[in-house]
Amino acid sequence: MKFPGRKLSIPYAVFLILFVFLPMVVVVYYAFTDASGQFSLVNFMSFFQNAKTMGTLFYSLVIAALTTCLCLILAYPTAYILARGYVKNPLLILLVYVMPMWINFVLRLTALKEVLTAIEGNIAYYPFLNTVLAMTYDFLPFMILPIYNAIVKIDPFLWEAASDLGAGPVRTLWRVIIPLSMPGVLSGTTMVFLPAMTNYVVLDLMYNSTYIMGSLIGSYFNSYGWNRGAMVSAVLLLFIAFLSFGEKPEKVEHIEKAGRADAAVPGGEPI
Repeated sequence: MKFPGRKLSIPYAVFLILFVFLPMVVVVYYAFTDASGQFSLVNFMSFFQNAKTMGTLFYSLVIAALTTCLCLILAYPTAYILARGYVKNPLLILLVYVMPMWINFVLRLTALKEVLTAIEGNIAYYPFLNTVLAMTYDFLPFMILPIYNAIVKIDPFLWEAASDLGAGPVRTLWRVIIPLSMPGVLSGTTMVFLPAMTNYVVLDLMYNSTYIMGSLIGSYFNSYGWNRGAMVSAVLLLFIAFLSFGEKPEKVEHIEKAGRADAAVPGGEPI
């Protein structure tokens, strides 16, 4: 008995509606209404006019941006080397990067805290640096995996075409590989940036502080009700939407088609 593709997608669609779409509708509704249920922008105005909340937002953005950049700097060369097969057993090495994710999050941070304490003597001297290092350690696999998958899927003929057109390894990486791997970069950036903005557990363990957006959301829900808490969540949704839709898939497809067309033309223009 065969099932049409549309019927097989029904459970997935139901799951998305119940656990993704409807909760987002609830968040948006409460964010743009007051306690009486009337449409209002007071929640957003009170947030952006408050120096403390804006300070928390800015601090969270700085931590998330630095964590994301550091993860990207470490993850891209690693994913590139593994995807290109420059090492033996790349899947085994990839597994080594993922294995820490099998251990409890708090246990991993506690172990890292002990290591940093042995190196620095007192981690209270460098709270901001230790926070970024801890978040990088925690979220690095989430950046490596999507970039690795994106590079592995690149057509091998594009590498050869770039070489035939006179491009060296560096120019091939810059003009061909990096543009085609951008979906993986954007996916990894999304998976790192937003959790880094809200992960107050790292600050609590490394800094003995919860001065970050995640704890702010919880305090707003407890102190001011659903409307204020949903408003902070909506602000974070805007950030993640900006990251998610920053790159158009059509641009990547255009680059790949252009690379294949140049490869098919003998004596094509150098890249």
